[in-house]
Amino acid sequence: MISDDKNFVLRLAKDDRDLHAAQRLRYSVFVEELGATGGMIDHAARLECDEFDPYFDHLLLIDTSRSAADLQDVVGVYRLLPSDRLAVSGRFYSEAEFDLTALKTSGRRLLELGRSCVHADYRGGTAMLLLWNALADYVLDHGIEVLFGAASFHGTDMNALALPLSYLQHFHLAPPELRVVARPSQGALLPMIPPDQLDRKTAMLATPALIKAYLRLGGYVGQGVWIDHAFNTTDVCLVMDTAQMSAKHRDFYIRKSGRDA
Repeated sequence: MISDDKNFVLRLAKDDRDLHAAQRLRYSVFVEELGATGGMIDHAARLECDEFDPYFDHLLLIDTSRSAADLQDVVGVYRLLPSDRLAVSGRFYSEAEFDLTALKTSGRRLLELGRSCVHADYRGGTAMLLLWNALADYVLDHGIEVLFGAASFHGTDMNALALPLSYLQHFHLAPPELRVVARPSQGALLPMIPPDQLDRKTAMLATPALIKAYLRLGGYVGQGVWIDHAFNTTDVCLVMDTAQMSAKHRDFYIRKSGRDA
């Protein structure tokens, strides 16, 4: 674990080199660590990319002590698509997995999040918190009202994931006005465990840290899950309404001096 903040820089990608560095980190995490496959993965160049990359903003956590020449300086990534960019992107990335009608007809300003990852050497330190701080600034600067995006459990065995997924569906389901729904073509019927048979502590221990972080901020999950065989994951759609955060959560999320809630 590396946690020396003095070498960290947070900014949006500004050119092809920055984008390739983000894609190199994604390749390291999603392909080499987690075994993802897909048509647009460039194994020769070690880049994980897709057709949506040109439309997204790419939030980068850069360690200036690492080599930029060989694309090793980017150690954290978040991919961001504000809803006013749909005119050029055509759709949100997660629309392939989830019906987003509730969000798209809400009249609210949306931000899709995705492809978040941190280099293995930087996990457990301040890297993810720094990314979240920068994301909070982006949300404020762009007037975002609802954040959403697919988040993943590793693996596709519904029986193995039944406990945490049942817990999320029973106790953290989004309200109807924000409830996205997994598309049926690759959605999965969960072997749902009844609420009175759920062990909350065990369920949360089996839930990825990123999903738990959204829940702590007052986030929800959409209805159902999507099986992503290419990435060997089971995806839920996280939704967070910034207007519905508790005061405590908003104090955490909005921290720049001089900026009001």
